[in-house]
Amino acid sequence: MEIKRKVLAYITKGENDDRKILVFEQKDHPEAGLQVPGGTIEEDELLIDALYREIEEETGLHREQLELKGKVNKRNYFPENREDVIHERNIFHLSFTGEGIEEWDNEVHSTGKDDGLIFHCKWLPVDQLPELAAEQDEAIEFIT
Repeated sequence: MEIKRKVLAYITKGENDDRKILVFEQKDHPEAGLQVPGGTIEEDELLIDALYREIEEETGLHREQLELKGKVNKRNYFPENREDVIHERNIFHLSFTGEGIEEWDNEVHSTGKDDGLIFHCKWLPVDQLPELAAEQDEAIEFIT
């Protein structure tokens, strides 16, 4: 059985009824669904470094613009059609502390499979969040 370690970031801004969460869609592949930042932890990479790397690659936000609120959850799951692989999902809650716009495009620059993809990022009210791709919303109640 293969284990793939993953990170997932719930990045919020605002408080109480005004709280929003950062989500994105792949501009050229909307069928991939609405997502939050996250991805695979590379070999010999620290969990926290993977978290901030994935956030920056997918959204363009930097570590200095974020405040870590805590580790929300960890869950092992089997990805669709892959019973020989377990994904260990480590979910974190972060608060956006920087100045920013409500929507923007970010082109991924990495050595991974997402290189060159353009992600359309936007803030959505947490209480109006639609279903996220790949059950990424599984722990959303911990930030509400």
